[in-house]
Amino acid sequence: MQKFLSGLAVVFLTLAVGAADAQDTADTPEMLRFRAPEDRPQLLVVGAAHFANPGRDMINQTVPDMMAPERQAEIEAVVAALTAFHPTHVAIEWPAAAQERLNELYAQYRAGEHELGVFEGEQIGFRLAAAAGLDHMDAIDWNEAGSGPEEAYDFPAYAGSHGQGALFAALLDPANTALVPLGDRTVGEWLRALNTPEALATNHRAYFDFVMIGGDDAQPGANWVGHWYGRNLRLFRNLVNLASSPDDRVVVIYGQGHGYLLRQFARESGAFEVTDVADVLPAGQ
Repeated sequence: MQKFLSGLAVVFLTLAVGAADAQDTADTPEMLRFRAPEDRPQLLVVGAAHFANPGRDMINQTVPDMMAPERQAEIEAVVAALTAFHPTHVAIEWPAAAQERLNELYAQYRAGEHELGVFEGEQIGFRLAAAAGLDHMDAIDWNEAGSGPEEAYDFPAYAGSHGQGALFAALLDPANTALVPLGDRTVGEWLRALNTPEALATNHRAYFDFVMIGGDDAQPGANWVGHWYGRNLRLFRNLVNLASSPDDRVVVIYGQGHGYLLRQFARESGAFEVTDVADVLPAGQ
């Protein structure tokens, strides 16, 4: 086995060296890891709590009425600040398979025939794309079931039947969660707080605790978290595919839980230059 692995390492090294040399060839498909800094599009990921309180996340928080006049004014201020980023694409948490429906709604909005819903993709995304003069928006979401039987991912059920119910309850206890409430903040201040490196990292660390739900017989927690990573890798792929030019400037409006991985994938792959939310949304707005 050791001899086989050593041989495999030599093969990978040979392929890597050959790939590096091949980057000088005009007809070689681009690989992200060889993308020069000056060839990387700009990416701004704005993680948000779900304005409409859909209650579909593992851990949810109650968001106050975003349609109240003062909140609407604050959202408009956020959009004005994001417009200064000069986006060429605005991507939202909308199924990629339903791009045509998004096209219809956005066209209706621009024509004054669609009233914005509470969904943050509309409240911020539609407004931003229109303010930037974009003729379309980008649906990049994928959220289908994983491969294999459902019970392979059902870590709540496993926890309840294998003596890990207390751990599962602790994971959902508000005292142990990384929720960032709106409180007395404006919407702009709230988005800044949600997207600090500390807030994103604290939120992300919770997934490693979910991994611990399982045993020698099954690993539903690890399976579920692996599926979460896989979902975000698909979103990342969609972002790479829509940004075809170094001049592209992509703004992503998404659930805050995705923010850490999307930024990580964007930076580590070499696909994008990542802009921090704090550099775009002024403090005290």
